[in-house]
Amino acid sequence: MILIKEFEFDAAHYLPAYHGKCEKLHGHTYKLVVKLEGQPDAEGMIMDFLVLKRIVTEKVLSVLDHACLNDVLPQPSAEYIAMWVWSQLADELRRDNARLSAVEVWETKTSGVLYQGEQHNA
Repeated sequence: MILIKEFEFDAAHYLPAYHGKCEKLHGHTYKLVVKLEGQPDAEGMIMDFLVLKRIVTEKVLSVLDHACLNDVLPQPSAEYIAMWVWSQLADELRRDNARLSAVEVWETKTSGVLYQGEQHNA
């Protein structure tokens, strides 16, 4: 079973290793989707949505919202943002009945990335 929670944050970035219009400073309203895989516990939940919201707000949104993402990552592409989010959340969200299964980072309504911990689980 997969539990899904969506978040939004506003941030600016530029991509210095990219050659095109995105190498210049610009901003997005990002959509962040956090997915946990697991089984319901004795209370009937994989994780309480309020607990998940608190953890994501504390570990991720408090750092990224209204920030220049280059202050966090040297090349803040959607791919690297997703890997960074994974690194902030995987241990925090691990439970006996659940684990982080995927992070999605959407720069626009039609452009995003899905990360399932490939680099972290190797």
